[in-house]
Amino acid sequence: MMWVPRSVALRALRGLVVFQGRRLSGVVTQQQGKGDSDESALRPLYLDVQATTPLDPRVLDSMLPYLVHYYGNPHSRTHAYGWESESAMEKARQQVASIIGADPREIIFTSGATESNNIAVKGVARFYKSRKKHIITTQTEHKCVLDSCRALEAEGFHVTYLPVKKNGIIDLKDLENAIQPDTSLVSVMTVNNEIGVKQPVSDIGHICSSRKIFFHTDAAQAVGKIPLNVNDMKIDLMSISGHKIYGPKGVGAIYIRRRPRVRVEPLQSGGGQERGLRSGTVPTPLVVGFGAACELAQQEIEYDHKRISLLAERLVTKIMREIPDVVMNGDPVDRYPGCINLSFAYVEGESLLMALKEVALSSGSACTSASLEPSYVLRAIGTDEDLAHSSIRFGIGRFTTEDEVDYTVKKCIQHVKRLREMSPLWEMVQDGIDLKSIKWTQH
Repeated sequence: MMWVPRSVALRALRGLVVFQGRRLSGVVTQQQGKGDSDESALRPLYLDVQATTPLDPRVLDSMLPYLVHYYGNPHSRTHAYGWESESAMEKARQQVASIIGADPREIIFTSGATESNNIAVKGVARFYKSRKKHIITTQTEHKCVLDSCRALEAEGFHVTYLPVKKNGIIDLKDLENAIQPDTSLVSVMTVNNEIGVKQPVSDIGHICSSRKIFFHTDAAQAVGKIPLNVNDMKIDLMSISGHKIYGPKGVGAIYIRRRPRVRVEPLQSGGGQERGLRSGTVPTPLVVGFGAACELAQQEIEYDHKRISLLAERLVTKIMREIPDVVMNGDPVDRYPGCINLSFAYVEGESLLMALKEVALSSGSACTSASLEPSYVLRAIGTDEDLAHSSIRFGIGRFTTEDEVDYTVKKCIQHVKRLREMSPLWEMVQDGIDLKSIKWTQH
C-alpha cells in the first residue's frame, strides 16, 4: 500500500481553522431557535488521546473500498467477493502481527481491548481450572481486567491483587512471592491508561516463563507507541485496541502464543471463526483500518515518540514553572510521555475541567470518569484524597500541535490561579497554616 505524505495527512485531519487557539469546525450547524445556518460551531482542542484517538486519514483511505465495493463476507469460500475480503483480512492480520513481532496465526481479531482482556483472563483461567485456580494481577489494571478477576473469584478462583509502589510500578519481589504452585496466569498492563507508567513487562515475562506461568499484558496504551516484541519479552497473551492507535473503533485483537501453546476457553459460541476462539463474522473494513493503523504506527513510532516527548516536556515545564504545588502522578522516567497526569493542589479537578471548556481533557479513565469517586489508580499509588480529586490527565498524540499545547498551558495557568484565589484552603496555606494540623469538626 502506498501512503500519502504525513504532512498531507495532518492537513486532511484538521480541515479546521485555528482561531485564537480554538479550532473552528468547518461544519455548519444550525443553532436552535436562531436559524442561523452560516455560524460555525466552536469545538474544543483535543487532548484526551488515552480515551480515543482521531482516525488517521490514511487509515480511512484504506477502509473506504471495503465499505463500498469489496463488501463480501471474509468467511464465504465459494466466490470472489469472499476471497477478496479474506485476502484483505489476512493482510491486516499480518500487519498487526508485525508490530509486536508475532506470527499472523497468533492474532485473533476481537471487538476491542475489553473483549481481548476478558478472553485472556477468563479464557485461560477456565481452561486450566482443573489443575490451577490462582491468578495474579495488580491493583492499577484497567477495570475490565479487575472485573474479570472478580467474576472468577465468584467462580471459586483465588486472585492476588499486587500493590504498586508510589511511582505506580510493581515490586518484582512482590510478584515472585505471590506465585503459588497453582498459579495459571499473571496479568499486568504495559502502560497505565491514567498515569502513563510503564511496567517492567520484559522482567515480568521472564519471571513467568521461568516458573511456567502464562503472562498476559493489556497493551492497548502501548502498541504503536513504544517498541514491543512478544518473543523477546516472553509475553504469552496481549490485548490490543484499534482506536488507541488512530484506527477505527469497534475492533481490536488478542495475541495468543502458539509455541509453547496457550489454551483458552472461548467466551462465545458460534460459527467457529478465528480458530474457534472468537466466533462471529470478522468486520473487514474495521480490520483493514486496524491493520493500516498498525503499519503506520510501526513506520512512524520513532518520529511520533520523539515529537510527543518534546510536546509533553513543553507542557509540564511551562505549567510547573508558573504554578506552585503541582504534582506529577506516576514515575517521572519509566513512563509513556504522551500521558501526563497532574494534580493541582487546592483546586477541585472537576471545577478545573469545567473551566477548561476550550480543551477536551479528562480527570481519569474514560471508562470510570463518570464516577465522582477519586481514581482507584491514584489511591493505589498512595495519593492523598484531596490531591486525587485535583488530578487532570493531559493526552498528547500524533496530531497535537505546539500551538495547542501552548494554549492549553496558558488557560490552565489562568484558571488554576483564579480557582485558588477563590479557595479558603489556598488562603490558609499562603498564611503559613499547615492544613494537616487542623482538626476539622462536623456540624
